[in-house]
Amino acid sequence: MRRATFVSVAGLAVVGVTLTGCTAPDESAPAPAAAPFEIEETTIAEIHAHLAEGDLTCVDLVQGYLDRIDAYEHNGPRLHSIITVNDAALQRAAELDEAYADDAEAAGSLHCVPVLLKDNYNTFDLPTSSGNTALADMVSASDAFAVARMREEGAIFLAKTNLQEFARGGDSISSLGGQVLNPYDLTRTAGGSSGGTGAAIAANLGAVGTGSDTGQSIRSPASANSLVGVRPTRGLVSRNGVAPNSYTQDEIGPITRTVEDAARVLEVMAGYDPNDPITVLGVDHVPASYVDGLDAHALEGARIGLLTDLLGTDEALHGEVNDVVDRAVEEMEELGAEVVRFSIPNWAELSSNVATAVYEAEPAMAAYLAEVGSGAPYSTLAEIAATESAVPDVQKSLQEELAVGEGMASPEYFEKTANRESLKLAVLQAMAEHDIDVILYPLQKRLVSKIGEPQAERNGVLSNGTGMPAITFPGGFSSPTADAPLGVPIGVELLGPDFSEQMLLSYAYAFEQATNIRKAPESTPALQD
Repeated sequence: MRRATFVSVAGLAVVGVTLTGCTAPDESAPAPAAAPFEIEETTIAEIHAHLAEGDLTCVDLVQGYLDRIDAYEHNGPRLHSIITVNDAALQRAAELDEAYADDAEAAGSLHCVPVLLKDNYNTFDLPTSSGNTALADMVSASDAFAVARMREEGAIFLAKTNLQEFARGGDSISSLGGQVLNPYDLTRTAGGSSGGTGAAIAANLGAVGTGSDTGQSIRSPASANSLVGVRPTRGLVSRNGVAPNSYTQDEIGPITRTVEDAARVLEVMAGYDPNDPITVLGVDHVPASYVDGLDAHALEGARIGLLTDLLGTDEALHGEVNDVVDRAVEEMEELGAEVVRFSIPNWAELSSNVATAVYEAEPAMAAYLAEVGSGAPYSTLAEIAATESAVPDVQKSLQEELAVGEGMASPEYFEKTANRESLKLAVLQAMAEHDIDVILYPLQKRLVSKIGEPQAERNGVLSNGTGMPAITFPGGFSSPTADAPLGVPIGVELLGPDFSEQMLLSYAYAFEQATNIRKAPESTPALQD
């Protein structure tokens, strides 16, 4: 393995190169590739189609992404999105090429898909640092549950991505990886805490990625980088083997460039895991295929509620985001949806006192470190905090978590857990009264922040406070500027009842197919010979 700062890959990717190789998996009879392969903005289906045509190999694909990592992590904009590159990725790719040539029918649904894992996902063959220098060499005894499922389906774990250290916050800065830059505007953050994954997937340094979401940490980078991010229903996806913040708020999920790719990855990640008992709630709620359920006409007849409590009212701060939301509403209506504006009585009070993570962090981390096994250099959050190795804001957060006294036994904790139920009931009641299928809102009321400024007015609480699923997807861009030649990405979000992922994915897919909003950032263009 290599830390990203030491990546050295010879050569540059060739745009439109024609190569020979194995055939692709026949998970859904991929359409023939219509044009020479281009690594930028490619999808899982396109990768499989080109493998089937024989003009791409796994080795060439992985090398192409390694070349882009070398170019844009250590030259060019230096995004600081990658912490560790997998030295064995090319070997894994060669093994997949060989095995596939022998028996194409045995290939998995993620065959030869280079995945970028947020560096709080355990892997048995790479360090899991959570972005912290004191954990830089920590290697788990086993894969996280979701990682193991992806590996079984043929995924190649290309690299571990930078993050807000220990996923405590939204700026995506860490003592090990530094400050992640937004490839659309290098003066801004990439959102967080999964900002490394967001920036890297937006910049086409990997095919698909993963994140974790305690507050809005999958969806914030998706919004800030013109991507798709899914925070699943509590219980759909196991958190086992992912460094935690919270028992009740944490979820993990995909971060991708397209809705279809998010559906493909979620299909693999979802499922019952006895080591995360909450997943018993998801039993019988995982369809055979989220991809097969995607429908470009899904918005016809949909009832969508625009939650006005989550819109800003200051034109100077919120105008560009509100304009994108208004255009999204118009587009959804043109696609056959009915959009109803509504509010939730006492929203501010209901949503302001539901955060439980600070009370759960210490025991959750102790349990996680015990699962890591002998590779963990520390056994408690207190021991890690005592190293004083984290960046200042995160170090402060760790100390606050250690100072909560009675923790999960405190009256305040029970009050907050009760408030979470009250919030969920209020949301469901409002949906019932207005006959709403899903709720629409911007993930963030204002543009993603400039580096050094706090992330303000994010709307992640609607999902993290209720456990209900949400999907963020590209809504538009702000006005172009010298720093942001395409504008700053703005994500819109849909939230639905428990286990409504299929509906959310289909609504987002219908919008995506009709609008084609996503654009690749200009700071990380195609490489030339």
